Amino acid sequence: MTRVLVFGAMGVMCRNVANCAKVMEDIEVVAGVDREDHFDDPAVGFPVYSSFDKVTEDFDVIIDFSVAPAIDGLLDYVEKTGKACVQCTTGLSEAQLARVEEISKKSPILRSANMSIGVNLILSLVKEAAKKLYAKGFDIDIVEQHHRRKQDAPSGTAVAIADAVNEALDNKMNYVYDRSDRRQARPHDEIGISAVRGGTIAGVHDIIFAGEDEVITFNHTAYSRNIFANGALNAAKFLNGKAAGLYSMQDVLA
Repeated sequence: MTRVLVFGAMGVMCRNVANCAKVMEDIEVVAGVDREDHFDDPAVGFPVYSSFDKVTEDFDVIIDFSVAPAIDGLLDYVEKTGKACVQCTTGLSEAQLARVEEISKKSPILRSANMSIGVNLILSLVKEAAKKLYAKGFDIDIVEQHHRRKQDAPSGTAVAIADAVNEALDNKMNYVYDRSDRRQARPHDEIGISAVRGGTIAGVHDIIFAGEDEVITFNHTAYSRNIFANGALNAAKFLNGKAAGLYSMQDVLA
């Protein structure tokens, strides 16, 4: 049995994690951490503490679906205790990402911009497509859509997709987020990344390879946040008992 503490416990994603854990075998959410204490709340189903120092339950893995400003406190705790952590929050600074990598030398950390199986498969597919199509003159753009409450843009998944394409093309591509101030033809060595925010869109990513007289589009559409919650839970089960290191969803799927 893998016992989980959720960080950002009162947020929508951690609530999804808790609900999905109820019907998944060999895993349970035993506690959470958020800005305020929440005890004996039947709508939550587990105690939520305002700091890690208050937690009394034993747990094996932390699942983090919070916000970037809260990550430093989480990393302090993981560094101090060596606890395993599935780190799902996006929009981290370069300094925070560097710290995640450093702490992973002493603690098992699984970091992924997107926890769904489908997106992680697309990361592999677009690498192969980029290798074949870019040399044939295809331009590459990424368009992502999310709900109005998502705070960071572009999404971590869109950046991860761009990074996968760029890696396949020997890291020679430039990322362009806004073309409104330019009056020129599009250079071939760029990846355009656009963000849409509105409504309750769980997550849509289109990777567009536009060539002469034809367009190839890879699409991933999330119809429910449950795909991310289930992915995080499977990642927690994978990470439980692992040695220190920096893991990804590719390791879970291998």
